[in-house]
Amino acid sequence: MTDPQTSSDALQIVLVVEDEVLVRMVICEYLRDCGFRVIEAATGEEAVIVLQQPDLAINVVFSDVQLGSGIDGFAVSQWVRANRPELDIMLVGNIERAADVAAELCENGPTLSKPYEPQTVVDRIRRLLAERKPHGS
Repeated sequence: MTDPQTSSDALQIVLVVEDEVLVRMVICEYLRDCGFRVIEAATGEEAVIVLQQPDLAINVVFSDVQLGSGIDGFAVSQWVRANRPELDIMLVGNIERAADVAAELCENGPTLSKPYEPQTVVDRIRRLLAERKPHGS
């Protein structure tokens, strides 16, 4: 059973970057069922193209660390930190091997190991959004 939507979730956009089709479908459907707006990217390159669109008010980037393309989740996160620092980042995968990099990119520690429970992702995203500091003030 999915977690009920909160009124603020419907205003939040999550960019999901996952190269495994089935995993991406499941987490995106779950996020939508919980009321989030979701944009999907199958590769790091697709994610950067989406992130370059200034009219998209993305709130959180949820990315697998290991992507089957040239740009992995760490590189996507580094791009976000350099170009869209107002966005929250959440990485998933075998991050123990690169904990220092993940800690630097995800200052609040929103990292998960696979396999993960979809509700854990929703809880972490909500925590990130609740802890968000206003930017530009």
